Amino acid sequence: MAYQALYRVWRPQNFLDVVGQEHVTKTLQNALLQQKISHAYLFSGPRGTGKTSAAKILAKAINCEHAPVSEPCNECAACRGITNGTIPDVLEFDAASNSRVEEMRDVLDKVKFAPTAVKYKVYIIDEVHMLSISAFNALLKTLEEPPKHVIFILATTEPHKIPLTIISRCQRFDFRRITAGSIVNRMKLIVEESGIECEEMALQMIARAADGGMRDALSLLDQAISYSQDRVTLEDALTVTGAVSQGFLNKMTKAIQEKDVVQGLESLDELLFHGKDPARFIEDFILFFRDMLLYKAAPNLEESLERVMLDDEFRDMAEKIPIEEIYELIEFLNKTQQDMRWTNHPRIFLEVAIVKLCQLETAPSSQPSTEGMEQLLAKINQLEHELHQLKTTGAVKAEEAAPQPQKTAHRTSRSTFQAPVGKINEVLKNATKSDLNLVKANWGEMRGGLLKSHAALLNEAEPVAASTAAVIIKFKHEMICQMAMNRQDFLEAVAAALLKLTSKHFSLIGVPEEQWMAIREEFLKTGQHNEDGSPSENAQEEEPHIAEAKKLFGAEFVEIID
Repeated sequence: MAYQALYRVWRPQNFLDVVGQEHVTKTLQNALLQQKISHAYLFSGPRGTGKTSAAKILAKAINCEHAPVSEPCNECAACRGITNGTIPDVLEFDAASNSRVEEMRDVLDKVKFAPTAVKYKVYIIDEVHMLSISAFNALLKTLEEPPKHVIFILATTEPHKIPLTIISRCQRFDFRRITAGSIVNRMKLIVEESGIECEEMALQMIARAADGGMRDALSLLDQAISYSQDRVTLEDALTVTGAVSQGFLNKMTKAIQEKDVVQGLESLDELLFHGKDPARFIEDFILFFRDMLLYKAAPNLEESLERVMLDDEFRDMAEKIPIEEIYELIEFLNKTQQDMRWTNHPRIFLEVAIVKLCQLETAPSSQPSTEGMEQLLAKINQLEHELHQLKTTGAVKAEEAAPQPQKTAHRTSRSTFQAPVGKINEVLKNATKSDLNLVKANWGEMRGGLLKSHAALLNEAEPVAASTAAVIIKFKHEMICQMAMNRQDFLEAVAAALLKLTSKHFSLIGVPEEQWMAIREEFLKTGQHNEDGSPSENAQEEEPHIAEAKKLFGAEFVEIID
């Protein structure tokens, strides 16, 4: 086959070519020069970071005819034979396809024989975590006390799957993800040596898409070269990697900032028309805002950015968007991404998300307006005036000095919902603790089964009393209580959910928290006795210690708090 992939042609042949792993190569070079070679090594790290290449380079350096050396010469017969794979003393064993104990025993049976062509036998076991437990047990004893002419090099991407008894018998080296800058520099060298024209922005896009793996980067570069005509451009790199251009993400962010729903949907249609995957787009969009957040927090850490390149447009946009809004955008996009995983129509979720983002209210809009602040200050001044009057002239004069018309008007405008006191008293007369406990026990599960719009009305609500036929729900805010009680679909949904869980049909009665305290206090004063003065049915069901307390101190001085 005349053509070879770039990652095969440019496989490192010495430690200097192993990119981004200086902490490993420097240690191995010092050990080679000092002739302190271990009998077993464990190379672990992400894919495409140079583990197997470093193992072959180490095998060549150990067996080089000019040893001890820090780098193999790649010219002697031993180095050339190991590179070509013609020397049987250096064996590369694939544990992924030979995981059974029989294959491992077949290899270990030959360990005791002396090497025939070079000084050391080197066994490179790739993907060692794929070995079976029996195969690990077979390897264990040989790994602990191998012959002096044998060296084991184990390579893995998942070291946590290797038994600790194996790890403890090896020198472990952890390979890191290669930085985007190091990958770009390596690819620049390759394209210059190969005579290929390539835009630097295209190389940066490929490096970021490679996610720290040099082999992945070279495979994407190879694919981009095949796709392009005479020069690898940024558009070629975007097409090959499936990523979304930063210019498009900037345009979409601008539409969100300007609340331009039409521009946002048109941009999304254009993106999907060109065949971009909705799931990939929303992932890129999340990374875009993630990089914006990191840039605002630490502008000098450019290497920590995964998706964006720091152009002027991105910098200007990052300065305009507050950090609180970025938090909201990331949280909302992440929730949309979760929803898209469980649907056959991700485009619909994406379109709805863009519309909602363009209509999203920012945090500053929730602050009080100037008019509201003026009203609040006027109210504070009025209260201070009344307090001063009480201190100086007494409560009667303070009442005469208070502006009565304004107070009456304020109360009238505020009380927009009146709880049905008669129905509530009827429920309280027949209320039992067992019915209330039954409702409370199923309250959380009932809310979980409702629609989100229905469950939202119950965020700050709780059942406070229940009879066999009805339940009283206390709402913290009067407006929410009014909204809930005016929605027939909400009342039916809650009643149906409670019927399903408790086998009882409850009607719902809503009451704001302020009104509930007054109604309950009035009922405790008058509702505990019948007309003839005998204790009512509800009083007879009181706890013994409550009845005793009322008997000692008087019912009017006893307050029952749930």
